[in-house]
Amino acid sequence: MKITDIYAQKRNKVISFEIFPPKKDEELMHIDDTLEILSECRPDYISVTFGAGGSSNNNKTIEIARKIKETYHIEPVVHLTGMCYDKAEIDAFAKAIEDAGIENIMALRGDENPNAQPKGVFPHASDLIAYLKEQYDFCISGACYPEIHPDSKDRVSEIRNLKTKVDAGAQVLLSQLFFDNEAFYRFREDCAIAGIDVPLTPGIMPVTKGAQIKRMVELCGATLPERYERIIRRFENDPDALFDAGMAYCVSQIIDLLANDTDGIHIYTMNNTKIARTICDSIRNIVR
Repeated sequence: MKITDIYAQKRNKVISFEIFPPKKDEELMHIDDTLEILSECRPDYISVTFGAGGSSNNNKTIEIARKIKETYHIEPVVHLTGMCYDKAEIDAFAKAIEDAGIENIMALRGDENPNAQPKGVFPHASDLIAYLKEQYDFCISGACYPEIHPDSKDRVSEIRNLKTKVDAGAQVLLSQLFFDNEAFYRFREDCAIAGIDVPLTPGIMPVTKGAQIKRMVELCGATLPERYERIIRRFENDPDALFDAGMAYCVSQIIDLLANDTDGIHIYTMNNTKIARTICDSIRNIVR
């Protein structure tokens, strides 16, 4: 099933997870433990991230996505990056995804990788999206940044670039993480003004470690509300307390987003099943 059909059937209550392929083969053997618990949370789909150019994790992505579909009967979304690949390589990945019976792709530019030089064929996500829509029958998702992509010069150009991505064929948008819901609501309004009318799903990452919070803020440029900063200052030296406080903040974010009619929630699990289970238990009656 294409995830656009899921959004059409369950608008405002679509719950999805993101996982990544383990880097070590022995860790891959335990991915079923993660998927078993995630499937108990009954997500509508699970996205699987794609390794940087040249990484063996790319085949693991498709392998895990096939397992999600065939063993756990949940729709998978395969991440696919374009920066470090040419058309022949993208065609090979697309064929493997098709052969696995997978209908959904998250098309991304990809991060720069010192071990893999950009090919220059798909310099932007919109280039990859346009190519996939022309050549294949996948449902294509794209990424968006409520607080502006680090490479964007301003908010206006960010929204224009996003409109280009949608016009190229992105049918669902999944957002980068954020901690201030008001930032997402402002972003959603800007998208509506620009005529972006595809499902726009907020991405939430439960951050439960002080160093992790700082790293995420540096990487994606997300702002920390004063309320969250107070939590960090109060509990950063008590790991158990910070975990509980971070989860409580995350759940409150999700409840507020759902109460404000977002097109679902996409949860970055970091392959942490305790996080996924805690969230699902907390919102089970809200999304039923």
